[in-house]
Amino acid sequence: MSKSKGMKIKEHLIFYKVCKVIVLPIFKLIFRYKTIRECELPKDGSYIIACNHLSYTDPVFVGLTHKRRAFFMAKSELFRNPFFGALIRVLGAFPVTRGANDGKAIATGEDLINNGKVMTIFLEGGRSKTGELLRPRSGCAVVARQTKAPVVPMCITVVGKSKSVFAKRVIHIGKPLSYEELGFSNDEEPSPREFRTASKIIMNEITKFREMDRVDK
Repeated sequence: MSKSKGMKIKEHLIFYKVCKVIVLPIFKLIFRYKTIRECELPKDGSYIIACNHLSYTDPVFVGLTHKRRAFFMAKSELFRNPFFGALIRVLGAFPVTRGANDGKAIATGEDLINNGKVMTIFLEGGRSKTGELLRPRSGCAVVARQTKAPVVPMCITVVGKSKSVFAKRVIHIGKPLSYEELGFSNDEEPSPREFRTASKIIMNEITKFREMDRVDK
């Protein structure tokens, strides 16, 4: 077996749990968020959370709405500040260089999945400044194809037309999409079309959730 080329990730599980206990009531009060779950997610085994990206608070919502520890890719610029970089590393982030074929970040994600962990990838590759969904990038599909891990679509929706930073949110977590449901073949060499197709399938689920949840009920 070839040696991994990914980064070493420290879990800091106790600190993570303490932060979660502290932050949960604060976010409940400020954002009044509601969680919708299409099903109960596996208690063990790996999967990938594929989420849209609206705000710097999105990773926190991922952590608060999942019982299991979730790791996630974050843009490398966030790690330039030594204090903030150290903090988000403790909370499960690892850097990815956007706009480049960052093989090390992809390998790190694959290592996490192969070790039975839960990893988050923001499907659009960056935050949406308008609130509208952006074109999905292929990073999530690449990791899913390589590891054969199921992908859980997740949508964070701002309710109504509010542009406030503290607007009410709905967090919608879907059913896991299997390797076969993502349209992957068993060919040794995947085609770019496979990655595009899988990315669109995931984004279609996120889009469906967004249309369901954007109106306050």
